[in-house]
Amino acid sequence: MNELATRLDGLSREGVEAALSRCCGAQRWVEGMVARRPWKTNEALFAAADEIWRGLSPEDWREAFSHHPRIGERKATASPAATRAWSADEQAGATGSSSLVQDRLALLNRRYDERFGHVFLICASGLSGEEMLAELERRLEQDPAAELAQAAAEQAKITRLRLEKLSTEI
Repeated sequence: MNELATRLDGLSREGVEAALSRCCGAQRWVEGMVARRPWKTNEALFAAADEIWRGLSPEDWREAFSHHPRIGERKATASPAATRAWSADEQAGATGSSSLVQDRLALLNRRYDERFGHVFLICASGLSGEEMLAELERRLEQDPAAELAQAAAEQAKITRLRLEKLSTEI
């Protein structure tokens, strides 16, 4: 049950930093997580991930966001190849959508970027392109502070999913 925490605890500092960087691109989050070792249990690992994330600044959040591609795009320039593969899998609902939905996503992604200064972030796993588009349209209308908080909450969900994915890869 605590396989992931045990395996991460057993990695070198460099190894655990590399593994955690795949889950969240905020360097201060990675540093905070490494400082909490050993976790010993998955529950402690996940609790630390959430607590550290909530304690970061908006600048740290934006750093993490920069490691994500726009919905429907293939890659974010700041992401390692292994993380890009996870993003592609997570966004499969968008890439499998009609060209009309994909074109609308591309247009609204650019508007979102212009309005909020960061990529539109959504925990896209299991969502269709149409669902992502509807959420993007809704969130474009939010106040910037509320949207930043929403994007940070979505990043926390993504980080949790990616930590769980690590269990099959390390």
